[in-house]
Amino acid sequence: MSIKVAKFGGTSMADKNAILQVKKILESDEERRFVVVSAPGKRFKGDEKVTDLLYSAYDEKKATGSCALYFDKIRERFLAIVQELGLDFDITPYLDEIEQKIGEDDNRDYAASRGEYLSALIASRVFHLEFVDAADIIRFNKKGIYDASYSNDLVAKRLSFLKGAVIPGFYGSLPDGKIKTFTRGGSDFTGAIVARGVQANVYENWTDVDGFMTADPRVVENPVIIDYLSYEELRELSYMGASVLHPESTFPLQSTSIPINIKNTFNPTAKGTFIVRDTAELQGNRLVTGIAGRPGFTTFFIRKSLMNNEVGFCRKILSILEYYDLSLEHMPTGIDTMSLIVPNTNLTDETEAEIIEKIRGEVNPDVLYVYKNIALLAIVGHGMSNQTGTAAKVFTALANANINVKMIDQGSSEINIIVGVNADDLNRAVAAIYHAFF
Repeated sequence: MSIKVAKFGGTSMADKNAILQVKKILESDEERRFVVVSAPGKRFKGDEKVTDLLYSAYDEKKATGSCALYFDKIRERFLAIVQELGLDFDITPYLDEIEQKIGEDDNRDYAASRGEYLSALIASRVFHLEFVDAADIIRFNKKGIYDASYSNDLVAKRLSFLKGAVIPGFYGSLPDGKIKTFTRGGSDFTGAIVARGVQANVYENWTDVDGFMTADPRVVENPVIIDYLSYEELRELSYMGASVLHPESTFPLQSTSIPINIKNTFNPTAKGTFIVRDTAELQGNRLVTGIAGRPGFTTFFIRKSLMNNEVGFCRKILSILEYYDLSLEHMPTGIDTMSLIVPNTNLTDETEAEIIEKIRGEVNPDVLYVYKNIALLAIVGHGMSNQTGTAAKVFTALANANINVKMIDQGSSEINIIVGVNADDLNRAVAAIYHAFF
C-alpha cells in the first residue's frame, strides 16, 4: 500500500472544528497513515499561539519562580479542546507535570515543545492512531545539530511496522535526553523526516492556504498559485519571506523522489502545490516562478583603489563579520568596490560603530558608507536562465514604479535575481515586478 505522511499546522489544530476537519481528511484516504501535528495556533485575529504562551511561561518562571499567569491560559486552552471534542482523556496530569518542569533545568526548548506534545496526545485519541514521541525518534548530536543518519534509522525502526501514528512536530532530543527544538516552523522539517523514514510516496503539508503563491497575498491581490515548484526555488522563496513552508524542510527529502504537496485543510479539494526535485518537464514556458522579499538589512559599502590587487582583502573584511557573529547575505563586488549586506539581527548601533572602526583599521578604505533600512527581494525561476530579457523586465518595472535600486546580485545558479531597495518601497516593488510577469 502507498503511504502518505500528513503534517498539519497550527491553524489545523487550533480548535475542535479544525481538528474534526483534519479527522475527516484522514478518513477520506487510508493511505494517510502517519500524521505530524503542530501546537494549536490562533483561532481568530488577536488570539495567541500556544507556542508563544509557552515561551512566555518559561520567561515568567525564570523571572518569578512561577509560571501560573501564562500557564493558566495554556491549561484553559487544552482543557477546552478536550472537553469540546468529548474525549475520555484526563489531560490534567500531563499539564501539571509540564507546569512543574518548565524552567527547572534552563531548557527553554522543553517549554516550547510542549504544545506539539500535548497536541499530538489529543490527536492520537481523536484519530485513533498510536502516539509516538518525537524525542524517541529524532535526534540531535551533543552540539545541537540534527543527526540525520541516526534519526532516519530510528524513524524507520519505530514506525515501519505500525499501521499508523501521530508524531508531535518541532522537536527531538539530545544525547543526554534533553529536548531540543528546530527553529520556528520546524514541524515541517519533522514531517519530512518521517516521510523519508517510512519511505512515503507523498509528504502532504496541510496549512491554511490553497498552495504556494507567486507573491504575498497581503501585497498582491489574488496572486497565482504555483502548480509545481523545485526544491531550489522553494529554498530561495522561503528564505526571502514566503512563509508557507520552512526553508529547510526539503533537506531530508532531497536525496529521494518523495514529492511535497502543500494542501489547504479548509479547502481539501484544491490541488495545491507540488514540490519536486526537477520541474524542467513541468514548468512549460514559465519564466518566473515567484517573487518574495523581506526587510531588515544593512549594507556596508567599501571603496578602495586597487582593492583587487590586495591578497586577503575579502578575508580580512569577512573575519570582522564573523567576530561579531554576523552572517553575510550577499556581497556584490567591483574592481575597487564591495558591498556587504548583513541582517540587522545582532547588529546594534554599538556593534555597527565597532565594525566600521575595525574595517578602517584592517583595510584602510578610501570610502566607507553604511546604508540602513534595506529590503531584499528575490525574483526566482529556473526559466530565467534560458531566456533573455528577464533582468530588463525586472528593472523596467521598478523604474516605472519610481523605485530606486540599491543593490543587484544574481545567483550563480541563475535561478534568482536579488534586488535591494529601500524597505519603505518593498511592497510596491514586489507588486510592480509581479504585474510585469503575471
